[in-house]
Amino acid sequence: METTHRVVVGDARSLASIDDESVELVITSPPYPMIEMWDELFAELDPAIETALEAGDGDEAFSLMHDQLARVWDEVSRVLVDGGIACVNVGDATRSIGDRFRVYQNHARVATDFESRGFDPLPDVLWRKPTNSAAKFMGSGMLAPNAYVTLEHEHVLIFRKAGGSRSFEPGANRRYEAAYFWEERNRWFSDLWSDVTGELQQLGADGARDRSAAFPFEIPYRLCCMYSVYGDTVLDPFWGTGTTSLAAMCAGRSSIGVELDEGLVSVFDERVGEVQSMATDVGRRRLARHRDFVASRRDEGASLSYESSHYDFPVTTSQERDLRLYSVESVERERLPSGRRYRLDHTPLAAE
Repeated sequence: METTHRVVVGDARSLASIDDESVELVITSPPYPMIEMWDELFAELDPAIETALEAGDGDEAFSLMHDQLARVWDEVSRVLVDGGIACVNVGDATRSIGDRFRVYQNHARVATDFESRGFDPLPDVLWRKPTNSAAKFMGSGMLAPNAYVTLEHEHVLIFRKAGGSRSFEPGANRRYEAAYFWEERNRWFSDLWSDVTGELQQLGADGARDRSAAFPFEIPYRLCCMYSVYGDTVLDPFWGTGTTSLAAMCAGRSSIGVELDEGLVSVFDERVGEVQSMATDVGRRRLARHRDFVASRRDEGASLSYESSHYDFPVTTSQERDLRLYSVESVERERLPSGRRYRLDHTPLAAE
């Protein structure tokens, strides 16, 4: 199996290099409006945003920031296949503008923007992010009524482009090989993810990106497995440090990433150097967890009804029998005038 991964240096508000209806899945985490670290970026996209912030008009700044994101959602709608899925990880923002403190509900505005483009909202996920702070309250501490609930979660919003569920040929091998284990489904399709930790990302001595609790690998990897099959293409229009591409590589999907900062694209070559060992490790951990699940069920006196076609263990349902994981055998790099392209050969991951 071969996958192709393209990284484009450019503005996601115009995805002219991507054909209509050529992407099956979108996974992204955009800059969060009304988070101060992104003020400068949004102001560069629309100077009226800086004017609104300086005037103390938080509502106007919030609206204008989302207007810029909405131009990307227009492109997402164009390039997604009918029935394709878009997953958007976004957090809300708390901020004082002038003499007003409030929460800016980014997730609600993103949901409204997708619905207005004909997407059907699906049940979403709350990602509860661990915090190490012992003094995490905001406001007046122990004195009512002016303390505030601390935001310790982000949203993974999930939308389906109009057109109904995707259809496949009966018995399509790539779909059955891309199945997930029964116990994985029970964990992944919960509406609360509290077992996913953030990541510290420090790239380059020039401080190209230095922020904690960034988009962790586990989120796009799960979403790739949940909402796509082998052979699909995954797009991240806010590519950042390339985590979605890494997840797609390890999951045996092709990918396209779009990123404004050429420096981040250059640094990504270092991360690709780890993808062979990373894909093998991810696959072996999934197999090991399933073996632990089988052992636990047997200890409880239960039996699993079906035998895996490719591995030396039973599975719970008939849909899991042809499940097969892949490792990365080789990586071929190609420098493009406006980015990078990677071709990966995948080979079935053998049982240990």
